[in-house]
Amino acid sequence: MRDLPAPASADLVAAGAPQPDPGVRVSADLVATATHGLPAGSEPKRVLVIGAGMAGLVAAYELIAQGHDVTVLEAQHRVGGRVHTLRGFAPGLYAEAGAMRIPRVHDLTLGYCHRFGLELRPFVMDNPQTLAYIQGKRLTMGQLNAEPDLLDFDLAPHEQGRTYTDLWREATAEIHDLYAQEGENALDRLCAEYDRYSIRAFLRERGFSTGAIELYGIMSFREANLNAAVIEQFREIIGRAFEDMQEIAGGSDLLPTAFYREIKDHVRFGHEVHAIEQDSDGVHLHVRTTTGQTTLTADYAICTIPFSVLRDIEVHPAFSRGKQRAIRELHYNASTKILFQVRTRFWEQTDRIIGGTTVTDLPIRRICYPSYSDPHEDRSILLASYTWGQDALRWGAMSHQRRIHQAVEDVAKVHPEITDAFEFGISHSWYADPWAAGAFALFEPQQQSNLHDDILKPEGRIHFAGEHCSLWHAWIEGALESGLRAATAIHESTP
Repeated sequence: MRDLPAPASADLVAAGAPQPDPGVRVSADLVATATHGLPAGSEPKRVLVIGAGMAGLVAAYELIAQGHDVTVLEAQHRVGGRVHTLRGFAPGLYAEAGAMRIPRVHDLTLGYCHRFGLELRPFVMDNPQTLAYIQGKRLTMGQLNAEPDLLDFDLAPHEQGRTYTDLWREATAEIHDLYAQEGENALDRLCAEYDRYSIRAFLRERGFSTGAIELYGIMSFREANLNAAVIEQFREIIGRAFEDMQEIAGGSDLLPTAFYREIKDHVRFGHEVHAIEQDSDGVHLHVRTTTGQTTLTADYAICTIPFSVLRDIEVHPAFSRGKQRAIRELHYNASTKILFQVRTRFWEQTDRIIGGTTVTDLPIRRICYPSYSDPHEDRSILLASYTWGQDALRWGAMSHQRRIHQAVEDVAKVHPEITDAFEFGISHSWYADPWAAGAFALFEPQQQSNLHDDILKPEGRIHFAGEHCSLWHAWIEGALESGLRAATAIHESTP
């Protein structure tokens, strides 16, 4: 049994900085498991873990530590899943195709970073020097905060002179009040009352004009997801998910790599599971490799495959009707990132921007700037386009060359310097990725009420994990939470 230093906020916050509100966190029991490990004394079991993403890695890591016989089957030739750091740039440069930031309230993620000695540094979210490029106007966020009507949206008289955050804060005041009074107990009440609402429907119910919805959608990066369940947004906002962000210095993939180094003898790459069977004696996974096919058997399995991919895998006997429905219906969001290697960090020189995001109404949608400025290196990576939903699908439908060409044209409207500084680009569309078929689970209205219990429920000897098996959708925290939950259930079970 190990005893890890507790990942308290005080260990990570700079001296003198204010402590954030507690926010919404995973259960204390899971934090204890991440800190001290699973309790000793369980009878050893044979376990097959499908997928070496964050959920599979943490489940395997904790089970192996308690003497279970675990094998991790990974179809690809790397670990991490949607934690995917791209390193095909000039020496020392890297970029994140997937997860790139960690909220301070994500105790499991920060705890394992602490456990493995990974360096964390601030990830800048808000910066008054970043820009808004909308309807051909180029303004700084500082200007817009001071004079919101510089953006020419068709707002109702009572909405004029107010920022989109002012309008949203007013619309959600009672949500914040309820959480302040009841804490996490408020989440069940919010789900019961608001699960039927999309973001768009909620804004309309709160009296937003069409112009205000357009303003909110563009500025908040939600326009492509206005039909998603509003409770997804409530959970992140009252949970402080976008406040006080951190990033892993050196790349997000250092976290899955750290897990892998501890369990590497238990991981098999290039093993694609194409059929799952179970009976009273165990679980049988039919696996395809480059050299042929084989079947592996164990007492239990943990399936971390996204439901968007699991739907194409044969299962015998069939899962329950509820699980089948959840696999069919769970909505996955699309996300595409286009990244440029540039010769100079022109945004720092011309606009004094270090970190933060520029918002546009162009196809690129958002430009994200590095939060860290290396004084010894002029070259850098610019996240030239970050898109979700329908915007991301449109980029995904293009060839890679077309994506880069179009993104250069769009960025040049905001930053003309790109035409001289650009060297080459890399892109990744998660919806087009055959091992993901989507960036992350994102509930549509009523999906939490109708699907979530069936998403989590084990099927006989098969347990499920992954960010989709958590309410922390899209976050490493959700993958870790679900992986620990599945590992705990198997550890405590009787073969």
